[in-house]
Amino acid sequence: MPFVYILECSDGTYYTGSTTDLERRLLEHEFGGSAYTRERLPVRLVWFEETEHVADAYSLERRLHGWSHAKKKALVEGRIADLAGWSRRRRATAETMTQAAERDDW
Repeated sequence: MPFVYILECSDGTYYTGSTTDLERRLLEHEFGGSAYTRERLPVRLVWFEETEHVADAYSLERRLHGWSHAKKKALVEGRIADLAGWSRRRRATAETMTQAAERDDW
């Protein structure tokens, strides 16, 4: 089965990937199997999800690549409820509403 995974690197950054063999891919990372992680060893697996199809894993991986570090951290920490309000549009709307409330514009 395909997997999507997030590794935490030694410098605190996250690496997101997908694979059909998670155990093998983790060993590859451990021995420098990615240009990004090679410079940031050691790495540790902090999150993964199994998907039914390779296309689903790849799609989810691409989506996660677009997420901020803070949003990935919320996922890793299991704060799923926090993710719903994390879109740029919702954050911008919330910030605008907060700024308007502070100015008594609403």
